[in-house]
Amino acid sequence: MEAQGGGHRLSVARRVASERGEDPTATEAADARIVIRQTKNPSNRRGRSKCPTRGSLGRPQQLSRGPPMSSDEEVREEKELDLSSNEVVTKYKTAAEIINKALKLVLSECKPKAKIVDICEKGDNFITEQTGNVYKNVKRKIERGIAFPTCVSVNNTVCHFSPLATDDSVLEENDMVKIDMACHIDGFIAVVAHTHVIKGGPVTGRAANVLAAANTAAEVAMRLVRPGKKNKDVTEAIQKVAAAYDCKIVEGVLSHQLKQFVIDGNKVVLSVSNADTKVDDAEFEENEVYAIDIVTSTGEGKPKLLDEKQTTIYKRAVDKNYHLKMKASRFIFSEISQKFPIMPFTARALEEKRARLGLVECMNHELLQPYPVLHEKQGDLVAHIKFTVLLMPNGSDKITSHPLQQLEPSKSIEGDAEIKAWLALGTKSKKKGGGKKKKDWFTSVSSPLNSQSFFYLLIGKKGDAAEVAEPMEVSKDAPSQE
Repeated sequence: MEAQGGGHRLSVARRVASERGEDPTATEAADARIVIRQTKNPSNRRGRSKCPTRGSLGRPQQLSRGPPMSSDEEVREEKELDLSSNEVVTKYKTAAEIINKALKLVLSECKPKAKIVDICEKGDNFITEQTGNVYKNVKRKIERGIAFPTCVSVNNTVCHFSPLATDDSVLEENDMVKIDMACHIDGFIAVVAHTHVIKGGPVTGRAANVLAAANTAAEVAMRLVRPGKKNKDVTEAIQKVAAAYDCKIVEGVLSHQLKQFVIDGNKVVLSVSNADTKVDDAEFEENEVYAIDIVTSTGEGKPKLLDEKQTTIYKRAVDKNYHLKMKASRFIFSEISQKFPIMPFTARALEEKRARLGLVECMNHELLQPYPVLHEKQGDLVAHIKFTVLLMPNGSDKITSHPLQQLEPSKSIEGDAEIKAWLALGTKSKKKGGGKKKKDWFTSVSSPLNSQSFFYLLIGKKGDAAEVAEPMEVSKDAPSQE
């Protein structure tokens, strides 16, 4: 695909820097060299788009700088796009359909003795292939690909485990597996995370409790992330839900607003509020998009970094500049700047031998932002649920998800009227002037549960089904889970 013009690249960089509260001028200077050398594959320029054959990456071909943009084009590029545009909604839902299918594929690979790195590569390769097949014949060549590399974190590992090719880690029977991944179409990002226990039959005991806590907290968050509500309302509610299942919400997790080419917007929901971690109060607004991110633990909910060598996912710090001393470092940083200037990427996608040395110097001078692999204590179990929600004029539209396994938790929310009231809230706005009533999620044909059985599941009524399918309403335009 053709390289886009330098004006386009710099305008995006300025917009991203402004969104993150960074200095756009510093960002422009840091990104100046990006517009001169670009790869042929546009999906590799802002987001990680593929997980190539190990050791196959060399120095990308140099391409000429694109033609300068007109003033009208620059104005269009600077204008922030949101859900008021049907084209933007379509791109979000296209990305969501791809990531839902990718999650389904990765789940099918989670079997005893399966190598984790192989599973991660299959997920990344699938996203690359699928995103490459859409928006091919359009007037303006758009970028698309991986927005966050596939991660498979097991048991007490909280997040970001996406090992290198040399890692021999495998899955085992009864492992609690957390899959986290994201893709984008033209910078419009769809994220998803799902937890699965490798076993036949229903999930019971602590594993069922921590999964039910994450799922119920996600359901409550979904209903409270709506125009007019505040981010602190969500923080307080999800902690109460987790406590009902004798679990903790994991500290340090943020649910971010998503914008074009911005996976970590400044408007956030904090998982746990305390003296050390505070965020600005914010109110949700119509036409915004959020990645609702819930992580629960049977332990203390205070994860730690045990081994820096496990970190393999990074994102370029676009506001930082430094003249690297080592040749290997300059080579790797050039490769990163050309292929992954904005979206997170995996070290597997870099030239392996030089990456080992080059990444160290880049990290020492803060040119890269790491996504560390965090752990709870050995023996603790961690569950992770994340989905993308569009705050549409007619209500909240959850576009990424996957059905849960059958759960039989020993704890419940029975007797907690406040939690049940949150869960009873609708996700769609009522239409003015009557009209045909739209089915809610619990009466939808796609869900095997009715309203009564789902609430019995949540409150733990003995003798009723404990199967959790897609509990939230998904619009008829949303991607199918089949």
